Amino acid sequence: MSAILDKVKAPVLEDYFGMSDAELHERIERARRELGSRLVILGHHYQRDDVICHADLTGDSLGLSRSAAARQDAEFIVFCGVHFMAESADILSAPEQKVILPDLGAGCSMADMATAEQVEDAWEQLSSIGVIGDFKVTPITYMNSSAAIKAFCGEHDGVVCTSTNAVPLFDKYLKEADKLFFFPDQHLGRNTGAKFGIPLDEMVVWDPDKDLGGNTEEDLRRARLILWKGHCSVHGRFKPWHVEQVRREVPGIKVLVHPECIYEVVQASDLNGSTEFIIKTLEAAPAGSKWAVGTEVNLVNRLVKRFPDKHIQLLAPDLCMCATMYRIAAESRVGAGIAPRGRSRQPDRRPRGDGPLGSRRARPDAGDQVKRILWLIPMIACRRTSPARIMLTCSV
Repeated sequence: MSAILDKVKAPVLEDYFGMSDAELHERIERARRELGSRLVILGHHYQRDDVICHADLTGDSLGLSRSAAARQDAEFIVFCGVHFMAESADILSAPEQKVILPDLGAGCSMADMATAEQVEDAWEQLSSIGVIGDFKVTPITYMNSSAAIKAFCGEHDGVVCTSTNAVPLFDKYLKEADKLFFFPDQHLGRNTGAKFGIPLDEMVVWDPDKDLGGNTEEDLRRARLILWKGHCSVHGRFKPWHVEQVRREVPGIKVLVHPECIYEVVQASDLNGSTEFIIKTLEAAPAGSKWAVGTEVNLVNRLVKRFPDKHIQLLAPDLCMCATMYRIAAESRVGAGIAPRGRSRQPDRRPRGDGPLGSRRARPDAGDQVKRILWLIPMIACRRTSPARIMLTCSV
């Protein structure tokens, strides 16, 4: 038997590039039928339609990870998202489940803006000047970060937040700590802090490439919030003039944005909140209402189709695609080797500190801490991304 198997040529990604979209679609669906409940495909909200159409579950990163882990009969979990999402699913899943990221190059630029080594160095610098010691500092990391950074927060009595529960977590920890050290998205941290009346001059930005993050000791001792210098490359592109322009062009329109947008855009908007908040707000909006939505274009386009009785448009019509999410395409989902061949593209279960390539300082005991902190998070309130990349993952 092994001699026969040795002669079978395993498919590679290039084998699927010449297929039509219809053929790729059928190959994916055939693989899904053959694998049945052994396979679950997760599609993040920001994926394009020809990927989402094959997903068993759609949603945000943590919700998808938890839902997949609850499917105990699923041997293979294909996460059509980016690296930190698959990493979280891998942590929460059972040891016998295989979590597969169709393209290991599908990273998150925001998550890559903070490594565990940089965060540890910042913590050491704050300790060396007495900020940690004289004050109680709680580290909070956004879900969009590596497992190594999530483990760092677990080791230092911190927490992981989502855009959905950032407000209640800030409410809790602002009462218990003197300062919050928030990473990697400065804008979510700033916008959440502003909701609690923290003035901007009590928020400082930590630049990991500078001593003391580019701040003075006095600045750091005065600050309530220390915000990592990171951002979302999609939401950071919305500007205040986009809000002004759409209000001029569409009288009566309401502006609804994600809190990863810059402070000035959030302040100029009518409402801001997580992806789930955006969806639920539009779902509950009356027929005929007008909305300009500041978030990723694929989600907005699906909301336009889902709610045809409302006027919904992208806040900035020439923006905003998540380029790294677009690396997950149908070709890779068809052929990435779900386990009859045992070639799963599975993230290492060890926490990482350097994005998709792993960490030089991974802590082998941190996985349980990350799993605990993820489960305990309160759930309050380009052609490269084509069907062919999905095919590579789903080939059997």
